[in-house]
Amino acid sequence: MPTPMFYWRHLRVPLVLFVLLAALLASTTLDISIAHALYFDEAQSRWIGAGSWWTNELIHRDGTWLMRTVAFLALALWAATWARPQLHVLRRPSLYFFVSVVLSVGLVGLLKTLTNVDCPRDLTEFGGAFPFVHLFEHRPAALRHAQCFPAAHASSGYALLALYFVFRERSRKVARFGLAAGLLMGLVFGIAQQSRGAHFLSHDVWSAMLVWTVALSAYTFIFKARLWNPAPSQWESNEVSAAAPRLPVDGTVDVPYRSGAAAGS
Repeated sequence: MPTPMFYWRHLRVPLVLFVLLAALLASTTLDISIAHALYFDEAQSRWIGAGSWWTNELIHRDGTWLMRTVAFLALALWAATWARPQLHVLRRPSLYFFVSVVLSVGLVGLLKTLTNVDCPRDLTEFGGAFPFVHLFEHRPAALRHAQCFPAAHASSGYALLALYFVFRERSRKVARFGLAAGLLMGLVFGIAQQSRGAHFLSHDVWSAMLVWTVALSAYTFIFKARLWNPAPSQWESNEVSAAAPRLPVDGTVDVPYRSGAAAGS
């Protein structure tokens, strides 16, 4: 059974990093400075990725379909476990991954419709028509409703962070590979969108944190931190001393099992 300590242990470091970075970006013009320095061609007054096949077709269009396909394959695998008993062990991992991806991308997409934040390319700072307004500042009612925060495309890449929880009960190495894959895909998607003027760095920071929180919450509270029953996680088993004797109802001491002992001894 998952504990609050398990949840907090996986949330605290990302949360601290997020609070520090998000607060810095929300209280300064660092977003604009980074965009000017890395993604906006001042001489030609254009975004460096605006006309690029790599950013528009490959990473944005094809990347979107890639992540949709990955989510569909996870759902198809879950469905197949009901028809093929030999695949039963994959039922909870495949369902968790699908649920985590859909909830993560869906939450970010919903927030985009509510937060009323402009894309960088729409700002006067970069040749657009609207003024820059900090995330938590009052936005004049005369401005049209904007839908550019958080970063939805980056969130679909960061959704692969769920792979960490898919494999954490099976292999520490594979779980870390899944974590790296999610971070890398999110960064690639996010940087491509920043180069097109679609998002600031802060938009991606919020998306990454939202996705991690959703993946962790779904794993901990919906799936009870058990995707590969019946064996408990090796990492979690280290948290409890296996050598501690247990006291059953009848008052006798239950001596822990030792490898090699006879079943009836």
